[in-house]
Amino acid sequence: MMEYPIDIIKEKIDKEYLKKFLDNPFHEMIKFVVDTEKQIIAFGGELHSDAAEKLVEEGSDNRNLWGGNLYPLKGDGEKRIEYISLINIKPTENSFSMDIEDKNIIIKIDQIIEKLVDYGK
Repeated sequence: MMEYPIDIIKEKIDKEYLKKFLDNPFHEMIKFVVDTEKQIIAFGGELHSDAAEKLVEEGSDNRNLWGGNLYPLKGDGEKRIEYISLINIKPTENSFSMDIEDKNIIIKIDQIIEKLVDYGK
């Protein structure tokens, strides 16, 4: 089984750094999992659950982990983030869909990504 890189991001990164995840395994998309409590992101991997597992190993609580997909090559104004993942199905957190439906969680994810990812010009 192929291992794809997963990095836990705690400090600001740029678009060039993100490019290392492209074609690993997806051409234009990078899977991510955000810890909304610790305000960190795990980028990469084939499955969101792989990145979530890595965050849990680092001390994250599954209740605070939310997954999605990032398209870093899209330009300003284009939709770069999809808030969809199997790990988002959390009946104990009143989340019964792969799509994140709680607007407050989406706002937190956007703020964390904005804080840690610089898309440049």
